[in-house]
Amino acid sequence: MFDLKDLFRRAKIICFCLLPFALCLGAACSSEPADLRPLAPADALVYLETRDLGKTLKDLTEVRVFRENAANSKDFSSLEGIQAAVAVTGFETSEKQVTGENAILNFKPRFVVIADTHLWSWQASGFAEEGLGNFVNETYGGEVELEVTGKDGGEWYEWTARDGRQVFAFVEGSRIFFSNDETALEKCLAVKRGGAESLMKNEGFRRASDTRQADAVAWGYVSGEGVAQMANLAGVSAAIEATEEGDGRSFIARVLPQILRNTTSEIVWTARRTEEGMEDNYAVSLKPEAAGVFRETLVPPAEMQNKPAEFLPPDVFSATRYSLKDPLIAWRSLLLKTKESTDQMSGEILEQFSDSLLEPYGVADAEAFLESIGSDILTAQLDAEGDRSAVVATVKDAEKLKKSIGSAVDFKAAPEKKGNAEVWTSKEGDLAVALAENVLVLGDKESVEKCLEAAGSGQNFTKTEVFQKFAETKAAAVTFGRDPESAEKIIPVLGTPKEGAKPAGRYLTQTNFTQTGVERRTISDFGLIGTILKQVEE
Repeated sequence: MFDLKDLFRRAKIICFCLLPFALCLGAACSSEPADLRPLAPADALVYLETRDLGKTLKDLTEVRVFRENAANSKDFSSLEGIQAAVAVTGFETSEKQVTGENAILNFKPRFVVIADTHLWSWQASGFAEEGLGNFVNETYGGEVELEVTGKDGGEWYEWTARDGRQVFAFVEGSRIFFSNDETALEKCLAVKRGGAESLMKNEGFRRASDTRQADAVAWGYVSGEGVAQMANLAGVSAAIEATEEGDGRSFIARVLPQILRNTTSEIVWTARRTEEGMEDNYAVSLKPEAAGVFRETLVPPAEMQNKPAEFLPPDVFSATRYSLKDPLIAWRSLLLKTKESTDQMSGEILEQFSDSLLEPYGVADAEAFLESIGSDILTAQLDAEGDRSAVVATVKDAEKLKKSIGSAVDFKAAPEKKGNAEVWTSKEGDLAVALAENVLVLGDKESVEKCLEAAGSGQNFTKTEVFQKFAETKAAAVTFGRDPESAEKIIPVLGTPKEGAKPAGRYLTQTNFTQTGVERRTISDFGLIGTILKQVEE
């Protein structure tokens, strides 16, 4: 129905503005923790907060992949006790021409960083002028001009780059407000003076923040309007990535935001460190009707099937298991709510083209396919580039299954025998279908052959350590994946990498449907916070 990954990819851009702010701060004096929530304006779309920057960064240096691949870590003791929050009040889009024919869209959040440094006022002012000043000067290519004036009992800082871009800060006592938008900063100051309402008037925000767990190192909230605006960005991005055809892009960019806005109420994120790594929890609140339908139809079976996993190679790059009591009913409910969440004409178009969603796997008739297989469906990516993929599932009705593949494969032709499997290959040779007893393997020819080899040799995914966690979960969907790049980029931000170190990251994500919406839990090496830090190296 919607892509959480894409939404939170947008969110990481917002979070990134915390990093330079945090890394520049100096030693703090002791004081009671401050409540930053009442300083965020009522129309904030996104709110992100960490109650202790030093502890948050130190936690990242204690995860396994860092300890094994870093010679040392940076000293974050000077950041201990510093609180920081980001309030996003809107987004701006700009187009960057890449070639004469192609352009990309950039999304810029209008944000305010609110920090209680617990510094003396003169230290906070010195940090604003020197620490933030150096960061702004480096970011904007040098020769940035600074103007400092007194305002509202504090100091107002205004930096102007050679090309006219500006950033602003306000310092009062130990608190610093830093923003890339003057209007957004003025909103926060109006809230501070009591001249405007704060985000605390939002009942959902208050509920989310009051119930956040004490052991969370960071947390965040996306309002309903925030979901709507981020949905617009996700729609444009998805349209550009999906097709080069103008009408197709226009349709996706229009319909995807409608679906997200009409089904999703708010999103709450919390992060904590566990023995296995960083844990990110996303609670996506859906509109009551949508939540009710999905809770009844996207239900896992009483028992999970491990047999399909025997057909995955042990070095599979990523794999997702969908465990659904009735895959066909689940599919129909998703399609129905998607249609109801957009206009009538768009809904009819979506229904007509719904079969195309499974075309990448060689399926021509999605309903017939889902009706002919068992409750557990595995989709796998066998390489980092995404060129090799396969679907593995148990088979309930082989003849109906063959018909769902369509004319791409001639099942009347004699199959090739590979061990106990029968294999049919498309005329072009790019698609293969294998039936091994009651198990289907469908995908490109090379991937299907590797899957059959894994099952035949006994050296397969079920023999790996990660499979035990993969098999233990009762979630409706669970994904395991490798991440060969993130750790290599994050470790230098937190410390010094060991010479010749080649860290290999991985993650495990579980998704469940509850009474109120969707709960998504991800365990990874560095979590969403690490993804934010990675931007430093990109």
